Amino acid sequence: MTRATEQLGKTLGELIDPICRAHGVELVDVRYQRERGGAVIRVIIDRGVPGQDVPEQGDESGVSLDDCTGVSRDVSTTLDVHGDVLLLGAYRLEVSSPGLERPLVKLADFERFSGREIKVRTRTAIERQRRFHGRLLGVVDRGIELDQDGTVLLIPHDDIAQANLVYRFSK
Repeated sequence: MTRATEQLGKTLGELIDPICRAHGVELVDVRYQRERGGAVIRVIIDRGVPGQDVPEQGDESGVSLDDCTGVSRDVSTTLDVHGDVLLLGAYRLEVSSPGLERPLVKLADFERFSGREIKVRTRTAIERQRRFHGRLLGVVDRGIELDQDGTVLLIPHDDIAQANLVYRFSK
């Protein structure tokens, strides 16, 4: 992802976050991506609120089809108004729940899901690797602590390209 695309994603997030809050949902992530069929704006919303109890593995996010539809309608209207300024051109808008392997984006997400199993991909190598898997210990300064097979790693938040909860299916 280019810096311009990342910046556009942040700008879109600033426009979309108040809409999500007005609908009683949290904006988890927004991404602008160019794909074969054209540009796509992906908006992920969740019912959980930072500071509340952490949902256990397998708990539903609580996002309904009505939540997605309402947010999509209002985001679409907002983007119609601001689209020329943002130079969006034609795009497809997708609004969805985070799913079982919820993305972790903000430091507040990492605080909220401390103690859970996660996987992380970094932009640059740390200890000669870019992919990590382990138990999230928490947030330290502007980074996260991850217990990977008994080794505690400090990963700077700015270096995290992607992070997700890991869902284990029980028998």
